[in-house]
Amino acid sequence: MKNKKVVFLDRDGVINRYPGEKKFVTRWEEFHFLPNALKAIRRLTEEGYEIKVISNQSGIAKGIYSQESLNEITRRMIEEVKREGGRMEVYYCPHREEDGCDCRKPKIGLFLKATQGKEVDFKSTYFVGDGSIDVEAGKRIGCKTILVGSGRTKLEDAKKWDIQPDYFAQDLWEASGIILKHKNNERQRDN
Repeated sequence: MKNKKVVFLDRDGVINRYPGEKKFVTRWEEFHFLPNALKAIRRLTEEGYEIKVISNQSGIAKGIYSQESLNEITRRMIEEVKREGGRMEVYYCPHREEDGCDCRKPKIGLFLKATQGKEVDFKSTYFVGDGSIDVEAGKRIGCKTILVGSGRTKLEDAKKWDIQPDYFAQDLWEASGIILKHKNNERQRDN
């Protein structure tokens, strides 16, 4: 099987507005797409990338919202993405940090679940996130990481982290431009 072109995205702060520290998106009415996020997802889809959303959603284990609520938010998010010409698959970790699961970022279980049965070259794959655990998770699996400033982290604060992202972007739209620029550079090198 041919290597798949994959882009991994965190959800809150990348696709939709970050709800705030220790807060959660608990129902669809609280879910608000960030400017140009739908266009960025369509752009990557049109370029042949599989979009895999991987997100920690510990509010389920904490009893803050139900699995049914999360399913409804996800269903409607995917519908909006499709309506705008994009496609995505979504994978969540519903556990708390103390549960010790393998899927909670910065562990790599969600990456493995999202790519199960597919041949993926993680070295040429990107993970776009808005926090240090996203960068750490991406580095652990071997992805190129892009930190966006549209969520929980101020980009200037991230420059002090021990583990640095490969790229910084203001938002998902700018991140998609970085990904496509590198794809085009690779294509030119191969010709």
